[in-house]
Amino acid sequence: MKLKRILNWFKSTWRYTCPRCQKGEMFIKPLNLSKPLAMNEVCGHCGQQFEPEPGYYFGAMFISYIVGSFIVLPIALVLVFVFDYTVEAAILWVILLGALLYLKLLRGARSLWIHLLVKYEETDAKN
Repeated sequence: MKLKRILNWFKSTWRYTCPRCQKGEMFIKPLNLSKPLAMNEVCGHCGQQFEPEPGYYFGAMFISYIVGSFIVLPIALVLVFVFDYTVEAAILWVILLGALLYLKLLRGARSLWIHLLVKYEETDAKN
């Protein structure tokens, strides 16, 4: 039972659904590239506020930076030290990879941040 709850938590985080009911959508669909972090104000299913206070997602910035660094730094090191790429070529690959991961990292960090701070309530999920 505990494993199922943990897997549901990861699934909810990955799919950007409400951390409290795991059903409502966090981000406005369809994606607008001029506003990639446009979020619904509240969950359409349980009423959870997605931005309870100004600056709430400040910590998500650090998560995004850490996760992004752990992804691109090893790749850059392997390119330079194993495949003998120049530093400039490795940086070019890192920039390309960063551009590809940009939206997933931004939204994923916000989703992870709110999922760490808001507890899943099983009673809301059954309503």
